[in-house]
Amino acid sequence: MAQSSGSRPPAPGSSSRLAGLAQLLRSHSGFADVVGSLEEGHGATIGGTWGSSSALAAIGVTADGKRSVLGCSVSRSEAETHWREFLQSLQERGLYGVKLVVSDNHAGLKAARHATMPGIPWQRCQFHTSQNAMAHIPKMAMRVDVADDIRRIYNAEDRAEADRRLKDMVGRYHKTAPALASWLEENIPEALTVFAFPAAHRKRLRTNNGLERLNKEIKRRTRVATLFPNEASVLRLVSAVLSEISDDWETERSYLNMKAR
Repeated sequence: MAQSSGSRPPAPGSSSRLAGLAQLLRSHSGFADVVGSLEEGHGATIGGTWGSSSALAAIGVTADGKRSVLGCSVSRSEAETHWREFLQSLQERGLYGVKLVVSDNHAGLKAARHATMPGIPWQRCQFHTSQNAMAHIPKMAMRVDVADDIRRIYNAEDRAEADRRLKDMVGRYHKTAPALASWLEENIPEALTVFAFPAAHRKRLRTNNGLERLNKEIKRRTRVATLFPNEASVLRLVSAVLSEISDDWETERSYLNMKAR
């Protein structure tokens, strides 16, 4: 679990260091960190110019199994530099000891994660990985069978069985779909990291679907007000929505049973 020391105040001048969320981060310890892109390419008029902005967000699970929003940031792109600055801002506010990062395979996030959280296990979102696999299927008629085979790997009882099923799948598609077989062998293991965690936690940790649901809520709220004078105004709206959601999570049942082994 990641832990928050609570000893370092947020540095001034950074849009991602929101006072309320910083206090939230400092008030918890034991985060099992889940990081991902929350809002991608939302069209809006910003400062009189039509364009898109990207809101990045991180959510975590506390030592008592509750979810919390760790922070957010808004910029015109999801480039690696933006992701790196955002992750660094979380660390500067006291986030450390992260045990797992869950996200999709976004290139900018992946590079930033390597730079700021080297050596921390990464769980590639199984849902997005399955979608990515479809781009390597030579015939549309194979889609259902391939999806079912990948699902069987994900639903294995343990990592050893998942690896055995993956090896079997790669062997069966080696001749009929060599590009797919090669892609599976290289990419599917990145979606199996979750097998190192308690079985009771795997369903929650194997995808970043929680962020996808937040994404829909952010889009719903920002579509109402498509005219923003600047990026700071977008950030104020996004952070207000996330703060409301995080407060609701505090009163809900635990997201993960931390006593499970």
